[in-house]
Amino acid sequence: MLALMQGDELLARWRKASGSRLGRLAFSRALGAAVPYTGSIRPEVLSLEAGRAEVGMSDRRRVRNHLKSVHAIAMVNLGEVASGLALLTGLPPTLRGIVKGLSIEYHKKARGRLVASCIAELPEEEREQDVTVVARIRDAIGDIVATVEVRWRVGPVPVKKPQP
Repeated sequence: MLALMQGDELLARWRKASGSRLGRLAFSRALGAAVPYTGSIRPEVLSLEAGRAEVGMSDRRRVRNHLKSVHAIAMVNLGEVASGLALLTGLPPTLRGIVKGLSIEYHKKARGRLVASCIAELPEEEREQDVTVVARIRDAIGDIVATVEVRWRVGPVPVKKPQP
């Protein structure tokens, strides 16, 4: 299951899948199945490498608000998944991350296909710390419609104790 994988495992799966449209679609659907709330926006992973991610989302009735634009929370969801992929794929296997907080600034109504781009500043030390990752969401003409800041708590993966 993708949600339980370390960043290096996720990248290995992406590299296998990214060579074809069908592979990219299968990877994106697996991501949505592994993280059901994320799956509600049907994210499409467009590019992924350690510390970088681009994720798209189609404008459809299910993600719209009463103003016939993309709902604010759908954009938060898109920014969070892009930030998570960027951060987690850049972390060594000894570290993990969990969302600590989210904030978003809306710049204009969002309509049409959206793409969240994210470059994560990766921690240099392997200790518990907070890391802020910014995702910029652009519309089809390239305008930034929203900026999402995700605060992650990054820390060591707990060591599993042997069962007696």
